[in-house]
Amino acid sequence: MGIAILSRKAFRMDFSTDLCGSQSGTLGVVFDVGSLYAEFEGLVDRRARRGRRYSLGTVLLLIVLAKMCGEDRPYGIAQWVGARTVELREVLGMRSQRLPSLNTYRRVLQSAVDVRELHRAVKRFLSQGLKRGQRKLVSIDGKTLRGTVSTRVEQGVHVLAAYLPAEGVVLMQVAVGDKGNELTAAPRLLRSLDLRGNVLIGDAMFTQRDLSQQILQAGGDYIWLAKENQPHLQEAIAQLFAPVSRSPGWGVPPDDFHKAKSCDKGHGRLEERVLTCSALLNDYLDWPGIAQVFQLQRHRTNLCNGTCTTQTVYGLTSLNRSQATAAQLLSFVRDYWRIENSLFHRRDATLREDATHTMASRLAQALSAINNLVIGLVLRNGWRCLPEARRHFDAHPTFALRLLLHSG
Repeated sequence: MGIAILSRKAFRMDFSTDLCGSQSGTLGVVFDVGSLYAEFEGLVDRRARRGRRYSLGTVLLLIVLAKMCGEDRPYGIAQWVGARTVELREVLGMRSQRLPSLNTYRRVLQSAVDVRELHRAVKRFLSQGLKRGQRKLVSIDGKTLRGTVSTRVEQGVHVLAAYLPAEGVVLMQVAVGDKGNELTAAPRLLRSLDLRGNVLIGDAMFTQRDLSQQILQAGGDYIWLAKENQPHLQEAIAQLFAPVSRSPGWGVPPDDFHKAKSCDKGHGRLEERVLTCSALLNDYLDWPGIAQVFQLQRHRTNLCNGTCTTQTVYGLTSLNRSQATAAQLLSFVRDYWRIENSLFHRRDATLREDATHTMASRLAQALSAINNLVIGLVLRNGWRCLPEARRHFDAHPTFALRLLLHSG
């Protein structure tokens, strides 16, 4: 990977020789061309040149570093950096006696950086090392940034994300008016993605003919759930998988059903899932590219009191049986829910996204993009427990800084 050396005059920042591993003594910041810092420095800085003391890349780097080390809100980020002024100036070789203030961080996040460009930079950095040409599952789902909700603003900012659950990478995230507008924002989100060879999966809201056609035309495939918003579709699939009553003298009609089963035990419950798929409705249902329909039954047993619950959902996909067996479809559907557990829950429970109150919608969206980055960066470097990783980074901030200045 190429190395870029930039003068202090350009960025007012450099590395100590022990951190960058070079004994040349060259004044300037040394970083990989494909590093996160390089991506940040490539962003357009919307601030006026007059009075600009710190480069956009430097400010964003410090924000991400503080985030990785346990700080969530802008004032906490400013305090964390300020408490380490001497160490950070020495490690980064910064000429200024002071590091950015709270207002600088707020101003950069709110107005200096374009949020969509920030998302693209994060995606490019986290996508390094991903296997090319291999089919990937892309989950799409929405989330309200509840920290932007107040007595004056009831709706708040709602975002729609496209997420690679297996890799932990958010490919793109767009703001929408509210949850009801996710469907109108979905085509815009999909147009920003390279869908060739990939599989899009979403809940029943996105089970629409136009979206299915858009995905197929872009070279991708889809997996949708069928619920009350598509009553004819849901009813037809449910009738296909309904138990057949046996009458004397009558045979059982043939079927092509294939089944897959999984069973998990944890959190005080036993959960069994059974997915059954079929291609018998391909000619009956008027749906773009349909190749299979499926029924997924979930049986949950509470191990404490023995109570049992059963849930049945139906779905359809453009993947034929040679492309996705029943076992693969079951795996895809299970992975879809990781956007809730692995992404949205981590953003709220650990990174305190909903607890970070702000009326500045752009600032909230920028922090959300940085939260996506921190989660993806932690997962890519082998951690599965985000709080544990942040404690490690806080104890070893130089190690965290290496991850930001070197490519994946």
